[in-house]
Amino acid sequence: MITKRQMLKSVAAAALSTMAMGAALAADITGAGATFPYPVYAKWAEAYKAETGTGLNYQSIGSSGGIKQIKAKTVTFGASDAPLGGKELDEIGLAQFPAIIGGTVPVFNLEGFKPGELRIDGVTLADMFLGKITMWNDPKLAALNPGKKLPATAVTIVHRADGSGTTYNFTDYLSSVSKEWADSVGTNKSVKWPADSSMGGKGNEGVSANVSRLKGALGYVEYAYAKKNNIPYLMLKNADGNFVSPDDKTFAAAAAGVDWNSAPGMGASMVNAKGAQSWPITTASFILMYKKPESKAQSDEVLKFFDWAFKSGKQLATDLDYVPLPDSLVGEIRTKVWSTIGASN
Repeated sequence: MITKRQMLKSVAAAALSTMAMGAALAADITGAGATFPYPVYAKWAEAYKAETGTGLNYQSIGSSGGIKQIKAKTVTFGASDAPLGGKELDEIGLAQFPAIIGGTVPVFNLEGFKPGELRIDGVTLADMFLGKITMWNDPKLAALNPGKKLPATAVTIVHRADGSGTTYNFTDYLSSVSKEWADSVGTNKSVKWPADSSMGGKGNEGVSANVSRLKGALGYVEYAYAKKNNIPYLMLKNADGNFVSPDDKTFAAAAAGVDWNSAPGMGASMVNAKGAQSWPITTASFILMYKKPESKAQSDEVLKFFDWAFKSGKQLATDLDYVPLPDSLVGEIRTKVWSTIGASN
């Protein structure tokens, strides 16, 4: 027989439990956007929750989706690999800062070839995505790979189906090395892909899956996805004329000479950077937050998370072949950007 006193105790305990759960959920960080940094954000989130109890609910939906979500104020931060310009940042009232550096890599599916066994230059890569080179044994590819027996396999282009910062940076690179690409396609988060034989995939995940299953495929993904899924990548000729492979060292080489204050919101480009070891499609991923947030407490939680990531998440980033931000840049972000977020609230 349950007494009235026992029932009241039970109800009170349930109420306290519900309140505790609500408080825990309220403390969780909400963000959405770029798939490019998702692997490292997931690792950071796991370690941060174990240390602090605060979780990160991050939707890996692509840069365009992240921008839409932060504009709609449905998340506390948005993430984009294509930085917003100064005018748009000012009009919306957003602060922007880089969070991590990585590289976009051309990936392919040809039987018998391992990562880094085939070489390509920028113009030839652009011609393949333009649909001008349709076979893997094309003379231009053969000339770049003497001694390699290239198969008579048709090229199928695999591209992003969603609006993507990875696409923005990849097409920015193609525009920088190919006038024809720049004039006919250009640079954007979404473009009209000209190759007759092509297919889309949602997110870096979707492109990785399609390249892995389709013989003759050629696509582009953030390096962590190529590494995780063991997808072969092409060595790429850089601005200094050297063929280089993607890894944290070649990404760091490209980032070494970046002037982060050369563009509003620290939106500097590293595409086709000079340097003997520089990877040509090295990019940063950016965080977008309101300067006057609806909830200063939630914005403060986001800043605590990235402050922890910049201090304690470096090795986790390096393990995934991302490049952590240098301490000097982190110092600038803290003083010049974070100081503007919630300052007047």
